[in-house]
Amino acid sequence: MSDGEPHVIGLISDTHGLVRPSVYAALAGVELILHAGDVGGDAILDELEVIAPVRAVYGNTDVPGQPRLAASIEVTIGDVRVHVSHGHELGAPTPEKLLARYDADVIVYGHTHRQLVTSVADRWVVNPGAAGPRRFDILPSVARLTIVGSTIEIETVELPPD
Repeated sequence: MSDGEPHVIGLISDTHGLVRPSVYAALAGVELILHAGDVGGDAILDELEVIAPVRAVYGNTDVPGQPRLAASIEVTIGDVRVHVSHGHELGAPTPEKLLARYDADVIVYGHTHRQLVTSVADRWVVNPGAAGPRRFDILPSVARLTIVGSTIEIETVELPPD
């Protein structure tokens, strides 16, 4: 849909069975949430749907074949093609590996728990970080993707460590 209207999408990953209270404010007003895997069960998806509709992929700790989790998601928002997968399918995901494997304008992944936003040749690779239980001494985070036509803006939002 190429309509020139702003589309704000919430990006989240690695919840591992926990929706932090701060996620509600961090993703307030988004029209869709894309979850990049390691969800931790249907209750997490139900909780996130209080904010906005959710589409999710499975990660290496999720059970494949769950009806609400896909192997990957391909969606066009505005004039932008977005790919979502967990990243574990590439072993140790890196922007180079993701850009070589997927031809979307924005590639969203998780798995490493480390937030990352990088652009190469007008394509974006985004890891919103881990929003679930704190691990590896990394602060929890999510991201907001704003698309207007073919214009892309990405903001990471750190969550209080609790």
